[in-house]
This record gives sequence, structure tokens and C-alpha cells, in this order.
Amino acid sequence: MEYLAVFSPLIAFLIAFLFGSKLGHKGCQFVTCAGITAAAIASCVLFIKVALAHGEAYTVPVMTWIESGAFTAEWALRIDTLSTVMMCVVTIVSACVHYYAVGYMSHDECRGRFMSYLSLFTFAMMMLVTADNLVQLFFGWEGVGLASYLLIGFWNHKDSANAAAVKAFVVNRVGDFGLAMGVFAAFFIFGTVQFDELFAAAADNAGVTMDLFGFELHAMTVICLLLFMGAMGKSAQLGLHTWLPDAMEGPTPVSALIHAATMVTAGVFLVARMSPMFEYAPIALMVVTIVGALTAFVAATIGLTQFDIKRVIAYSTMSQLGYMFFALGVSAYGAAIFHLMTHAFFKALLFLGAGSVIHALHDEQDMRNMGGVMKKIPATYVLMWIGSLALAGIPFFAGYYSKDIVLEAAWADHTWFGSFAYWMGIAAALMTAFYSGRLLFMTFHGKPRMDKKTFDHAHESPPIMLTPLIVLGVGALFSGFAFYEYFVGHHQFWAGSIFVLPDNDTVAAAHHVPMWVKKLPMVMGISGLVLAFIMYVKFVGLPEKVTKAFKPFHSLFFNKWWFDELYQKVFVENAERFGKLFWSSDKNVVDGIGPDGVAGTSKRFAGVLARFQTGYVFQYAFIMMIGVIGLVSWVFYQAVTGGMQ
Repeated sequence: MEYLAVFSPLIAFLIAFLFGSKLGHKGCQFVTCAGITAAAIASCVLFIKVALAHGEAYTVPVMTWIESGAFTAEWALRIDTLSTVMMCVVTIVSACVHYYAVGYMSHDECRGRFMSYLSLFTFAMMMLVTADNLVQLFFGWEGVGLASYLLIGFWNHKDSANAAAVKAFVVNRVGDFGLAMGVFAAFFIFGTVQFDELFAAAADNAGVTMDLFGFELHAMTVICLLLFMGAMGKSAQLGLHTWLPDAMEGPTPVSALIHAATMVTAGVFLVARMSPMFEYAPIALMVVTIVGALTAFVAATIGLTQFDIKRVIAYSTMSQLGYMFFALGVSAYGAAIFHLMTHAFFKALLFLGAGSVIHALHDEQDMRNMGGVMKKIPATYVLMWIGSLALAGIPFFAGYYSKDIVLEAAWADHTWFGSFAYWMGIAAALMTAFYSGRLLFMTFHGKPRMDKKTFDHAHESPPIMLTPLIVLGVGALFSGFAFYEYFVGHHQFWAGSIFVLPDNDTVAAAHHVPMWVKKLPMVMGISGLVLAFIMYVKFVGLPEKVTKAFKPFHSLFFNKWWFDELYQKVFVENAERFGKLFWSSDKNVVDGIGPDGVAGTSKRFAGVLARFQTGYVFQYAFIMMIGVIGLVSWVFYQAVTGGMQ
């Protein structure tokens, strides 16, 4: 069953990629959909067996991967509650995306290759979440990066898609450098990369220090901060987030797969998996909390002002990832994974719903050119409302349960950074509800703002696209209520796959916070939706007046806090200057003195000799006479000087 869950997507990828020309598009679609369906069913069976039935965690060996001296890295599948939860989330969402892509990409000439890439991405993610050691995790981590590059840049005839793919790849390499250093540091301190051995030795090595650049630093803090640097890149936390909105250049199924349940949640999984080490690095946890809180707030402010329907949802993803990270930072690992799970359902629903809108309006993505399509695509309209209400945290949708426990845990931490995260989260909750309502009202309500031909031809998506939306809609409706007690009700559910020190148990403390702390997120969610209704339905001229009244803030948010411009000036342009300097040095110094210099000297010398090659006999005779005279003179000189000695 374990092999079926993990390797079915890999087999599907190999068949579709290598034999796609023989199978044809439909053959590739059938193989990949069958592979991911088998993986989803197997993952659910394992989840029931290990998590719901409180079965024992175990490891399935595959092979010895690396053996060098005393170092050995096994390729094994770690099956415990945390990994089975992630396996279910990844495969279920990926299955929905696979089936949706059959309809969405039906007119693409390379849809068979696209389906194979989706399966490759899923396999890499499955390798990551079932990793039994840091080396295997790093392998899955880099595999996800490669597959995301292929998917984001799939429409390679678009320069913007190519640039977005490169940007995602490069920005993630910055984070991956930190992750690699963290793996090296862990091996340096513990002498192993196996999770069980690392976790067993964490308490005994909690006070160990290490020398780094001449400074004596707390080793566990250094390791955890380096690992978190990798998580920041993959999960688009503030500072390494700029690749996320640009990744919208890929097809909509890619947006759902990357930004809902898979790639961006890898960082959350990493920190939760390494909880036995993070618990002994309080400074690292504080950093995680602050970065997560700032990410939730900043991303929400940007989402308020965007007009591309997919970019609004993308910044929403970044904001919700911030919630997950500050939950991790206050040791509420179960709450973070709970929000990861519910978020996967309603965010994939929103992305695929946005794709259904784009499909209906002939690839239009600007919400300013939409409006009034509620009656044209009623099923999509209802499903988008379900996803948006779950995102806004409205009772009793999935997001209501998971977002609230995250905020309550932050308050229950009783630290200054926990309180900071709570209030940043409250502000983000208000903005999240507002831009969710703004998206719905601008897209579906009011008068049509597109040309009449586009509006008349707007139509509902086919069943192959709507069915995955319905599946995700069920998750967005019921997953919070159904799994609340399991994920955050009692710790027996996690059965050792997550470790929390007794003094850090904020999830248990969250159930006893004051009532206003519990109800304030709901009030913010409802208020945000009401405010959006007032501004975009009742008084449609109000947003323009508000924009003018708060122009500096609007400019800051609309330009995404100028992160891209700052990075362009500081990193990109300086890198180009250094590149030109080194190129000039290479050309003028290295090549000038070396290959080009030698070749140039030889050429000039040959030019001098060539002057004597005129073709006239008398000139050749004259040169021969000079040569003979010179030779005789040299012999005579040698004879005379020899005789004198």
C-alpha cells in the first residue's frame, strides 16, 4: 500500500513522458489520472490505518541510497500520522487538479506532457513528506523545485512565463542554500541525518554550541534558523515571497497545485517534522512567529488592491501561510497542520473556480473587465462563495475552525511575539474577508464590464471541471468540523509525530482563552464581507474615493511594498554590474594576455613574415644572399674568436 501511494505518480509520469507520442493525449490523461487516483486511495487507507485508528508508526525501507565511509543514507518511507495527513492532502488535491486539467487543457497541443509534469510534481512531494532523513527530504525538496519550474514555464511561448519560472527557481535556490547548510550543520553536530536519531539526541544536545565565523553560537538555534530559511523560500514567507504572484503565469491547474496543498506547504511540513529540534531553539521559534505574522499582514494588504483574479488568490495564499508559520512559532504545530489541511481544500477550490471563470470569459483575468456573470456560471458562483466564506473564517466553514484555533494559540502563548502575531492575524482576517468579498462582487455581481460578445458566450464549465470543484467544496464545508477534535482536540492523534514541550502546549491552552479572543476573528470576517458589499455593490463609487483619500497607502500596497523594485536595484542590477565587470576582466585581462594575446602576437609576427613572400625571384635571391653572408660571417666570427682563445 505504501509503494502504491508513493510510486504510482512516478510510474504514471514515466509512462506518459516516455511513451506519450504513442499513447496520445487521451492515453496520457488516463494513465496520469489513474496513477494519482490509486495514490489518493492508498493514502486515505494509510491515514485511516495509522492516524484515525491510532496505529503504530513504521518505516518501509526501499534501498540503501548513499554509503560513503561511516555515512549511510537510506531511502525509506516514514509512515506516521503527520506523513499520512500530508499524503492525503497532497494526493486528493492533486487528483482534483489532474481531472480538472483534462478539461481545462483540452485545447493545448502539449497536454499529455503537462499531465506528466503534474504527476512528477506529485511524486516529488510524496518523496518529501515520507522522507525518513534529511537527505531524502532534500531530494524531494529539489524535485518539487524542478517540477514547479517546468509547470510554471509550461507555456514557454510566453516571455512572462519563462521569466516567472526562472524567478521561482532562483528565489527558491536562495532558501535551498539555507536548507542545505542546515542539513550540513545537523550532521556536524549530531553525526547523523536520520530523523529518529536526530530527535532522540535533541534533548541531550539542547545546550551544545558551535563556532560559526568566529562566534560561539547555540547550535540548535543555528540549525533551526537555517532550516527555516529553506522553509521561507518554498513557502513564500516575507523576503523570499516575490516568486509566488509571478507564478500565476502558469496554467490555472498549476496555480492550484503549487499554491494550495503542495509546494508552498512544504516549509510548514518541514518545521512541523523538525518540532523535536525547534522546541529546544526558542529564539528560532520567535523568529518563525514574527516572520509569519508579518507575512500574513503584508500579503493581506497587497491582496486588497490587486485586480488580477489569480493574483488576489495568490496573495491570499501567502497570507494564510503566514498564519501557519506563526502557529508553528508558538508551538501550535497541530493547529498549523490543521489550517494547512483546510486551506488546501478551500484554496484549491478558489483557484480552480477562478480558472472556471477565466475559461468562461475567454481567458480574461482582470476583475475590472468582469461583472454580472452570476447567472451565466451559477455552479461556479456557488462554489466560489463556499471557498471564499471558508477563507474568510465564517461559521461554520472549514476555515472558521482552523484559523480561529491558530489565533487562539497565538494569544495563549502569553509572549510579546505571540500577542503581536494575534493582532497581526486579526488585522489580516479583516482584510482577508474584505478582498474575498471584493473578488466575488467584482466578478459575479453588478453590470457586465466586458464586451457583449464575451458576455453572451460565457458558459458554465464542463462536468470534468466542475466535479473536482464539488469534491473540494465538500472539503471546504466539512473538513474543519470533521477533523477539529482529531487535529487540535487531543495530542494522542499525533502519536509522537509532533513533539511539544509541556510548557509550550499552546493548543491545550487555546481552549481556555477569553471569549472575546475567540469571537473577534469571526467579527472581523463578517465585518470585512459587509464592508466589501457596501463598497462594491451598494456604493460602487466609494472605492475610488477611498483610493484618493489614502493614495500613499494604496500606492504602497498596489506596488507590493516595492519589494520587486528594491530587489531589482539591490540584487539584479548589481549582479549585472558584477557580471559585466568580470566579463570585461575576462575579455581584456585573461583572454587579452592569454589565448587572445598569444594568438594576436602570432598573427602579427606572421604578418611581418608574410611581407617577404612577394613571389619575385630577385627578392628571394637577395634574401638568400643575405642569409649566406650572415651564415659565413657567423662561422668566420666563431673561428676567429676560437683561435684567439
